[in-house]
Amino acid sequence: MAQPAFLSALRSRLRSPQPQAPALPHLQPPRRGFHVELGAREKALLEEDTALKRFKSYKNSVKQVSKVGNILTGVVLFACAYEIVALANS
Repeated sequence: MAQPAFLSALRSRLRSPQPQAPALPHLQPPRRGFHVELGAREKALLEEDTALKRFKSYKNSVKQVSKVGNILTGVVLFACAYEIVALANS
């Protein structure tokens, strides 16, 4: 059986709040905003480049193919469910 002194020390240790570690400086929120005005080089890099026009993203066509794939998946699942129900009823 445990001794009363041990139990009282354990209870007091569990009741006392744990000391919190100090916050690290690199995890604290910044004291100033991050917005700074773009320089000439950054502005030039953000401009649209006509040489890269032919490599533009095909985002809209990818979305369309994804929608068609989702519809076909739904049709296949519906057909499988229909076949299972038809076999179960016969």
